[in-house]
Amino acid sequence: MPHKHNASRRHYIVKMKFKVTNWAEYEAGLRRRGSLTLWITPEALAGWAAPRRKTRGGQPLYSDLAIETTLTLGMVFGLRLRQSEGLLSSVLDMMALDLPVPDHTTLSRRARTWKPSARSTDRQHVPDGPIHVLVDSTGLKVYGTGQWLEEKHGTKSRRGWRKLHLAVDADSGEIIAHSLTDQEAGDTSQLKPLLDQIDDEIGQFTADGAYDGYPTYDAVLRHSAGAKVVIPPRSNAVEQHCAQASCQRDDHIASVQIDGRLKWQASTGYGKRALVETTMGRYKGVIGQRLRARSFLAQQTEAAIGVAILNRMLACARPKSVRCQASAGETK
Repeated sequence: MPHKHNASRRHYIVKMKFKVTNWAEYEAGLRRRGSLTLWITPEALAGWAAPRRKTRGGQPLYSDLAIETTLTLGMVFGLRLRQSEGLLSSVLDMMALDLPVPDHTTLSRRARTWKPSARSTDRQHVPDGPIHVLVDSTGLKVYGTGQWLEEKHGTKSRRGWRKLHLAVDADSGEIIAHSLTDQEAGDTSQLKPLLDQIDDEIGQFTADGAYDGYPTYDAVLRHSAGAKVVIPPRSNAVEQHCAQASCQRDDHIASVQIDGRLKWQASTGYGKRALVETTMGRYKGVIGQRLRARSFLAQQTEAAIGVAILNRMLACARPKSVRCQASAGETK
């Protein structure tokens, strides 16, 4: 990176090296992620058709499970709705299953009213104690004319982008809560909806400076009274010495002023926040950097299914890496 701070004196800093200790298991898991082997349980076959409604109106033909299955296959293989319909139809034919396949119009309409099933919200990793929660947000482009028209013709696209808010378990890397909002929503406004999705006790809560403020501390401590909140205070932050929730923030402010920000990061374990950045990179790399659905409700469904896909892939295998010791010839 050019113009790096203290670039002329950074030659003695050795780049950290890591080694994967479970490479054979991790490599087998990576292969399983691309496997075309599918199976449908008897419970799924029994729940493929929608239960008959007793109120007035038309009767739905497909259950939410059938809609979720079709949308999930399409997102995993990067297909549109018509191609997802064709893929599932061919899979059912090869499996000799006489099941109706949702057409693309039904998928587009039902995506606005889809509700997650118990299978899609189940935790893949069951913690044995308080968890370390990492929270951050990222932007997803919305299907539209895009930036090309803006750069070439100077036109302003009517569609902007959406904000995906994620809460990640630092120990397992699993996404345990999420929400999708418009681009105007602030990060702190989605903190309570994220915490409401977390049933486990929080041992430590880590976020970046965008979440700094006493309301964040209050919300986390209301969820878990003994939680440790690690958020870097702003450069102009001052101690308040008032409410009980402000004690942790006051300690962070005093520690930064005495020892410096880098030492504060090392002592509080703030560096683990990079794991949520990695998770957002995985989402954009595997699922995509933009949302394909047109309506906002369908976009929320798309984000929810994308999160379930990442958690399912992570359950196949996760690398366990350790830091390698520096050799005698390397300078520190």
